[in-house]
Amino acid sequence: MRWDGNRESDNVEDRRGDGGGGGGGGFSFGGGSLSIGGVVIALIASFIFGINPLTLLSGMSGGGQVQQQQTPAHETPADDREAKFMRTVLGDTEDTWAGLFKAQGETYQPPKLVLFTGRVQTGCGAGQSATGPFYCPADRKVYIDLDFYRLMQQRFHVSGEFAQAYVIAHEVGHHVQNLMGLSDQVHRAQQQASEKEGNALSVKLELQADCYAGVWAFHANQARQILEQGDVETALSAATAIGDDALQRQSQGQVVPDSFTHGSSAQRVRWFKRGLETGEVAQCDTFQARQL
Repeated sequence: MRWDGNRESDNVEDRRGDGGGGGGGGFSFGGGSLSIGGVVIALIASFIFGINPLTLLSGMSGGGQVQQQQTPAHETPADDREAKFMRTVLGDTEDTWAGLFKAQGETYQPPKLVLFTGRVQTGCGAGQSATGPFYCPADRKVYIDLDFYRLMQQRFHVSGEFAQAYVIAHEVGHHVQNLMGLSDQVHRAQQQASEKEGNALSVKLELQADCYAGVWAFHANQARQILEQGDVETALSAATAIGDDALQRQSQGQVVPDSFTHGSSAQRVRWFKRGLETGEVAQCDTFQARQL
């Protein structure tokens, strides 16, 4: 992926080493606790997990905000290439979505990206590395522990900078959904739906964010020629690895489609490719699609 020399975003908070602590212990979900070993599959399932972890973390149902402790951001070291890459990818999403919003007569309000280690306080409650990358609509921030990328490579042999950029672009896609009011609409509908129906709505929300990630890649490549040979394949490999069906086979040996919350491998690949090939936001309407 070509990115050196491109604009870096200022909307990054580097909280790594802020005393949140890392490793050890377990992560509590609604009173229960999972060991670090027990959350490995949950972490990978959270690859591009978007908004759903917030429900696990804080039990949010109506967009309420948990009291957040303010933690000072640190300056990113000049030689920190990983953080520089994150800043550049975020800046690229800002430029892309600002242009798309402007074309519709609207102003894009970018999210902040928070880099953390171990644990972090968010507007949606306490988060931890085991959650994987996620977006919090209450504070409009994307959270990621960069160690996630190393685990992604070790467990699924998925690597490459464009695959990493895809993760960020998907989470920014959830931010776009939040700005458009789509997230609130889905969450309200889920409150009145059965578990099966609620899961189906979640799948549509996640696949749309995949498509939005593809839309970003289309426009970024047109404007700045970011794609190199093999980049798209790495992103598609990532989408395949974290499909609900692939994860369920690995974790429980069987596939239960009614429990899907993010979509199958084939669906995730299909919707990312749709955004990448068309570059049109209107092509990402998973809620009106006859077939996912």
